[in-house]
Amino acid sequence: MKIALITGVSGQDGSYLAEFLLQKGYKVHGIRRYSSTNTIKNLYGIVNNKKLNKNFFLHYADVTDTDSIYRVIKSVKPIEIYNLAAQSHVHASFKVPEYTSQVDAVSQLRVIEVVKQLNPKIKIYQAATSELYGNSNKKFQNENTPFDPVSPYSTAKLYGFYISKVYREAYGMFITNGILFNHESPRRGPSFVTKKITESVKKIVNGEIAYMSLGNLDSKRDWGYAKEYVESMWVMLQQKKPDDFVIATGKVYSVRNFVEEAFRNVNIKIKWKGTGVNEFGYDMKTKKILVKVDPYYFRPNELNYLRGDYSKSKKILKWRPKVTFKELVKIMIQAEFKN
Repeated sequence: MKIALITGVSGQDGSYLAEFLLQKGYKVHGIRRYSSTNTIKNLYGIVNNKKLNKNFFLHYADVTDTDSIYRVIKSVKPIEIYNLAAQSHVHASFKVPEYTSQVDAVSQLRVIEVVKQLNPKIKIYQAATSELYGNSNKKFQNENTPFDPVSPYSTAKLYGFYISKVYREAYGMFITNGILFNHESPRRGPSFVTKKITESVKKIVNGEIAYMSLGNLDSKRDWGYAKEYVESMWVMLQQKKPDDFVIATGKVYSVRNFVEEAFRNVNIKIKWKGTGVNEFGYDMKTKKILVKVDPYYFRPNELNYLRGDYSKSKKILKWRPKVTFKELVKIMIQAEFKN
C-alpha cells in the first residue's frame, strides 16, 4: 500500500486530497498543528467513514519546527509528500509578513532538507500559487510567464518555488511545483472573499445581517473548483520526471461577477450604483443595499487580473477543469443553506 504524507491536511485542499488518495487505495498521514479549538471539521467525511478512517492517521507537528517534521517523516516513511501547509491569506500576509515567510518559504526548505537526509527518493509536491505572477501584463499566464510578486505571501511562495527547483536540479530530487490559480469550495476559510460572499448571502437571506462589505469589486480571477484541482497534484507526482505545471480554467471573472452570481442563486438581482468606495449594490426588487465597499479590505498592493493557461497540463497531465464558474458558485451557495 502506497503511503502519502500531507502537510496542511485539515485545510481545503488537504482534506479533499486526503479523500482522493484514500479512495485511490493510499494510506494517508496528515500533519496538524496543536490547537485548543477544533480544526478538523473538513476531515469529518474521513473521520466518520469506517472504510476511509482505517487508513488515515493524524500527527501533531508544525512546518515551522524542523524536529517535528523530521520525526513524522522518519516514522511514516512516505513515498509522496504533499506540502500544502501555508499562511495563504494575502491580505493577512501584510499584517504578519515574518510569520508568512516562515510558513510559506522556509518551511518548504525544512521539508526538502529532511527528505534529502532521510530518503531523497521521496516525491514532493510543493503548492505554488498564481499570485507569483503579480500584475502581469499578459492576457494569460503560463509556466513561462515572468513572476512579479506584489505581496509578502507571493514573495514567500516565490522562495518556495525556486528552492524546489534548486534542489531538483542540484540533487536530482523529485520535486514538482503546482501553480494553482484560485480554487474554491464550500471548505474555503471564512476570510477568503468567495466564502465571505456565499456566507453573507445566506445571512442576508436569513435576516442575520443587512449587507456585506467587500474590497476591490473589479479584481478579476481565474476561479476553479478545489475538489477537482487536487487530482492534478497526484497526477503531477505520477509523472516520470518532475516539472512545474499551471492548473487553471482559462476563464476570468471579477469579484463583482461572483457577487451577482451568488445572489442570482437565491433569486436576487443586484444592481450597482456609484463608483469607487462610494459604490454599492442593491436588490432591484426591494431597493435595499446589500453590498458596500469598505477600504479596509483593499490590499496595499492590489492584484487586479489573473488568468491561467493550462495548455501544458492538458497535454502532459491529461488534466482539464470540468466544473464551470456558475456551477462552482451554485455548489458553494447550496452548501451554505444545507449547513
